[in-house]
Amino acid sequence: MALANGVLVHGPRAWACAVRTADGELKVVAKRKRFRAADVRNPLFSGVARIAEVFALLPQVKRALPEAELPMERPRVLASMAGTALVLRGLRASPMRPLTRELLTGLLSVAPAALALRDGDLAAYHGAEHVSIGSYEHGESRPKEHERCGSHLVGPMLLTTAAANVVAERAPASLRPAARLVSAVGAIAASVEIFGWMTRNEEHPLSRALALPGHELQHRFGTREPSPAQLEVAEAALRACLQLEQAGLEK
Repeated sequence: MALANGVLVHGPRAWACAVRTADGELKVVAKRKRFRAADVRNPLFSGVARIAEVFALLPQVKRALPEAELPMERPRVLASMAGTALVLRGLRASPMRPLTRELLTGLLSVAPAALALRDGDLAAYHGAEHVSIGSYEHGESRPKEHERCGSHLVGPMLLTTAAANVVAERAPASLRPAARLVSAVGAIAASVEIFGWMTRNEEHPLSRALALPGHELQHRFGTREPSPAQLEVAEAALRACLQLEQAGLEK
């Protein structure tokens, strides 16, 4: 995960965060995870667990490294989230066709993330994250786009969420809240499984089509070429995480 002033890297058992403070100091903290999504084997819950794991990490990161600037802390991003929520509420009450409405609300829900990525140095640190991790994985210099970037979930999430919400709307009124909850969990689970299939079958035409929205998002909005100083931050976070992961395997 890219931060406004650094990078958070996490593996199956550990995480590390590196930031560049306002006075130019490089600070790095690495710790073991308290909740590990890798331990959740059930396909129905593994996707939800992976997303929950990231949100569970954020308070731990802030306590360990107060200088870390999370994207959602910025006023512009919070305002965008609030405004988007109001627009989505209006759309859901509109007489629009269900599938069209759900696809449109899905696209609009990406707006806060797109705004966050365009704010300040976040896009450059996002690029640094991809360059450092991609270069480590492939053993050669890699570009600022990465094939496993979370933005590639956009395509699967749009389709699965739209389909799940359309089905939930057909449930009886008394059961609709429960149906929406089940559909949301199912959409996340399905999206993560589809995303896993996409990373294993990158050259498949369907995989390419599903990855296209996310690739365009990270290429055009979500990433910028990092500076050497920003790349140093990303590499410090990756190195610290790998050291802690390796130490855990040796025990």
